Amino acid sequence: MHSSLVRKFSLLFIFSLLSVLPGFLVAQTASADVSNSSKPDQPAATIKTTNADQSSPDVDKRKRQLTDKEKKEQERRFKKEVETVYKKWLDEDVRYIITDEEKSAFKQLSNAEERDNFIEAFWARRDPTPDTVENEFKEEHYSRIAYSNEHFAAGIPGWKTDRGRMYIMYGKPDEIDSHPSGGTYERPMEEGGGETSTYPFETWRYRYLEGIGQEIIIEFVDTCMCGDYHMTIDRSEKDALKNVPGAGLTLYEQMGLASKADRFTNSGLEQLGAGPFNQNLQSKQFDRLEEFAKLNRPPAIKFKDLDEVVTSKVRYNLLPFDVRADFVRVTSDTVLVPVTLQIRKRNVTYVNKDGVERGTLNIYGRVTTLTGRIAQTFEDTVQDDQPAELLPKLLDNASIYWKALPLRPGRYRFDIVVKDVNGDRMGTWSRGIIVPDMSDDKGLTNSTLILADVMEKVPSKSVGAGNFVIGTTKVRPRLDSADGTPAKFNRNQKLNFWMQVYNLGINDQSKKSSAQIEYDIVNSATKKAVVHAVETTDQLGNAGDQITLEKSMSLASLEPGAYELTIKVNDNISKQSIAPTAKFLVQ
Repeated sequence: MHSSLVRKFSLLFIFSLLSVLPGFLVAQTASADVSNSSKPDQPAATIKTTNADQSSPDVDKRKRQLTDKEKKEQERRFKKEVETVYKKWLDEDVRYIITDEEKSAFKQLSNAEERDNFIEAFWARRDPTPDTVENEFKEEHYSRIAYSNEHFAAGIPGWKTDRGRMYIMYGKPDEIDSHPSGGTYERPMEEGGGETSTYPFETWRYRYLEGIGQEIIIEFVDTCMCGDYHMTIDRSEKDALKNVPGAGLTLYEQMGLASKADRFTNSGLEQLGAGPFNQNLQSKQFDRLEEFAKLNRPPAIKFKDLDEVVTSKVRYNLLPFDVRADFVRVTSDTVLVPVTLQIRKRNVTYVNKDGVERGTLNIYGRVTTLTGRIAQTFEDTVQDDQPAELLPKLLDNASIYWKALPLRPGRYRFDIVVKDVNGDRMGTWSRGIIVPDMSDDKGLTNSTLILADVMEKVPSKSVGAGNFVIGTTKVRPRLDSADGTPAKFNRNQKLNFWMQVYNLGINDQSKKSSAQIEYDIVNSATKKAVVHAVETTDQLGNAGDQITLEKSMSLASLEPGAYELTIKVNDNISKQSIAPTAKFLVQ
């Protein structure tokens, strides 16, 4: 009995001890923290609690809940950053090329999505080649800004200067007359003649600016001698001696026929002294004012809005026609671009007159650079007369028009309009075209490979002149269709092909080229070779660094179908090769 009671009390004591032990341990730990805090040489123990977790820097602040005030502040800062980006685009990037209407419309937009869509449409309206991924106008614009900042800065960024503004708007001038130090200046007669001294100045000349005119002269003067050239309408502003009595006189002033004081009384826009060839300055000042105003307004949008382009195609592209552009080197920096148009007779309206059916087409073409500067234009009226009884049989045939344009290598936009005069229908064609660089330093290269239905030598008097004449040969191309269908030939016709090869290597001893030319025609469906021929430049005679390949073959032995012609040229001297191809159909 006694032993059992002792056992019960022992168990109760143990349970009591276990119940108070955790508190005792916690108290001991807390005590240790306090004691350790007084000893800087020993690391303090850390006890993490729920409150400590919220204030710890280890917690990801992005996951915590924001108050309404914090959310509004965050949205305000984000909106300010976004608005800064759009403000820079409007006030800097496109400041000189955006129209007042576009600027007003942009300022009325309410959110980023609308602004982004506006900016995309803004560049699209100015894209000279909308059928390509690149927007050459946009790329050119930003490269002009970069150039201006690099070359025209004068205490302010180059894009803010007058020279930078004109360069961004109109590109590189055709000619610059620069006087960076000023000094002695012989006035031209239209400025009064005589000799004077000038501030630093520059005169920029543009042969043609669309919407402004031809032979545009812009003058910039640095009157502060600090590099900040400002644009001026007064050509006398560069005269450093203008306000010095008796100095820098014009011819009339030297001869006593005019007084220098006359420059400052009733002189109009310009304070030029009187001279033998500037008596009508007053009558021309309105022309100068108009030109100055045009130069300072944003360039006109040269390409229509995308919606308008679609509309114009639906409305005007009722007269379909095919276009082909070829490239033939003339000089090291000039390429002849023969443009060939093909219009099916069945799409032309013929009018009967005295038993003859006549179709009449008006053709207009314009070639512009990326900046909108006109490089070439052409317009012609083409008539096709056919006997009335034969016309129904000829409706599947086509009328061909050809125009050769000399151009420098580079990117261009071609716009061609064909109007059916009798039917009052119109067709349009617009493309971006790259004229290749065929200069001597470009290595082995070639002209376009032309498949022709007519190829024949011309009389000496017709060399280089007349329709379809390239050099000494008349080459009339057979065109692919607008849908990409290759040129078609009948089996009773001949296949003619013409191509020139440039920049062949020349042997130092023989002064001749050495190359092998392979001709291959492959059936596109079976991939089987149907023609294989080889020749060398030795067989072509006295071949130099340029050769012309002219070949004809009968198609009677070829089955109807699609074929591909490849001409491979291996230059044995430069170890270079080219292999242009052309597809055609036999029917």
